[in-house]
Parts: sequence; structure tokens; C-alpha cells
Amino acid sequence: MKADWIAPNRTALVVIDCQVDFGSPDGEMARRGKDMAAPQAAVAQADSLVEAARAAGVRIAFVRLLTHPGGENRIIREAKQRSGDDEPDLCVEGTRGADFIGPKPQAGDVVVSKTHFSAFARTGLAEQLHALEVDTLVLAGLTTECCVASSAWDGFEQDFHIFIAADACAAYEDSLHRHALQALEMSGATIAASAEFSALWKKST
Repeated sequence: MKADWIAPNRTALVVIDCQVDFGSPDGEMARRGKDMAAPQAAVAQADSLVEAARAAGVRIAFVRLLTHPGGENRIIREAKQRSGDDEPDLCVEGTRGADFIGPKPQAGDVVVSKTHFSAFARTGLAEQLHALEVDTLVLAGLTTECCVASSAWDGFEQDFHIFIAADACAAYEDSLHRHALQALEMSGATIAASAEFSALWKKST
């Protein structure tokens, strides 16, 4: 990976769904019996990556899921009905489950809320980043095969170069994580460790 590919003046770090319900041992996914070791490790890496991005002047965007009981988008609601899923809603606005964990937004960061999988679905995020002359995204967050992957595929369609910090995102099953990254890499995403991004950003300061 070359430093100019992720130069601070063209790049945004996009942190996706680092929230209690997805990544905390007292969140909803933990209550459902998911193994939280990988998500917690990814959140810790995302925290370090955000620090490196701030130090280098890389723009940072935080994306969060916010739901309202019974108010999820129609596609998700009907899918849950078909599968018989009666689990509690995730990341309900105003509850602890929706709170950020790990890295937290600061003044000047972009913060968007979503109701769909992709960070770009009805959020205006692409337009905000293009207005800042960003054409390159480094993605981190939860979960790899779902909202990170959905955002990556959508990011390609929104004319962004896509990079993914492999150890700063995670799934509840390692095979899902690995296969999602493999599919994205085959389609043009650049996959690297957080330390490599941080080192290249440090050289730019």
C-alpha cells in the first residue's frame, strides 16, 4: 500500500456501528449468545485507528444504526416476520444499546444515523464526503459481512476507493469475516491491518 493512496487530504475514516448492542458484552447481541471476543477486539483497533487518523488530519465519519420499536424499515420488518424472528430491536434510539463504544465522535466529525445496512442508504453521507473532496474511504466497524460489507459495495457505486482495516472490523463468526473480506478484495477493495494505515498516516504528518 502506498501513502498517497490514503493521503489525508483525500481520505475519510468511516467507523460503522461501533455501538453497545453490536459490540459490548452487555449489549443485545451478547444477550443472544454471540461470541463478543472478535467484535470487542475490532472496536479496540478502531479506537486506535481513529486516534491515528485525528493526528494526521484525516476526516472521520461515524455511522450508527438507530431504530424505533416497530418502526424498522419495511424490508427488515417483513424479513423478520418471514423468519419468525421475535428478538428485541437493536440500537433503539434513546437506549444504552444505541450508544457508541470505543471511538467517540468529536466536534468537526461527520455523524450520520441510518435505518438500513449501508452507511450511504438515505443518510446523505456520500454527498457530505464528496463535498469535502474525499474520494477514498477506510472502513472499520461492525459487522464485517453485514453493514461494513454493505457500505463497501455501496461505496464503490458512489465512486469511492474502498480500503478496509481488517482487524478493526469483525463478525460473530470468523468465517463470515474472512469470506466477506475476500469477496471485497476480489472486487477492488484494498485490505490491510490498522497498523499499516496508522503508519502511513504518521509519515504524512
